[in-house]
Amino acid sequence: MQINTMGLVLRAVRVGEADQILTVLTPGNGVLSASARGSLRLKNKLFSACGLFCYSEFVLLPGRNMYTVREAESKNVFHGIASSIEGMSLAMYMAEMAAALSPTGEEAEKELRLLLNCLYMLSEKKADLRVIKAVFELRTMSECGFLPQLVYCRGCGTYDGPAFYLDPQEGCLLCAACAQKAGKTCNLDAGALFALRHICLVEDKKIFAFKISVGSLAKLAIAAEQYAMTHLDKPLKSYDFLKSVLP
Repeated sequence: MQINTMGLVLRAVRVGEADQILTVLTPGNGVLSASARGSLRLKNKLFSACGLFCYSEFVLLPGRNMYTVREAESKNVFHGIASSIEGMSLAMYMAEMAAALSPTGEEAEKELRLLLNCLYMLSEKKADLRVIKAVFELRTMSECGFLPQLVYCRGCGTYDGPAFYLDPQEGCLLCAACAQKAGKTCNLDAGALFALRHICLVEDKKIFAFKISVGSLAKLAIAAEQYAMTHLDKPLKSYDFLKSVLP
């Protein structure tokens, strides 16, 4: 039975002269693999809708090992992503993380919405790349079952302060005093802690509606990346290259 669905192309692998194998994130069916035959030919009706980071409406036919793209119509292409190597590498990183997490059901719908938002901000240059990266890492982990406990210090219940520690393994906060007792070095200042809570807990449409200093962003970026890497099952191939262009 065919599937009619919106979907974002996370990965496109060339096969032979003009075919592609697509990895597509869909809101209702999660991450799917689909063969797009002839889609690399300029005159093929699938050409404009099956490229990397195309957000398209697909008609998919089920097969033994994967779907076949019967029809596809492009809705958004995010042309601005390719304008810099840093932007392209960040987009590849986010797409690979989404594919690795393979969300299903409601999680897939939220992940698709988040990724589309981040790609828009990236394509239109509406936010610092490190902000986009931290937002994606923290929010995607939160929506895929790894929401950290962000309300108060696990040790004493303190809500705020000049420095906190986000434990990437336990997913909890420790105030400066409790972190010191545990032999941990604080990795968040007040600005980074505010942004962390905002990113993980605010409604979707306000996720980028915060301001952060350069110093606080540096701390947030390290903590967000460490948290995401800790909870992924396997390393991402795109990570090393991203770090080489966006240290």
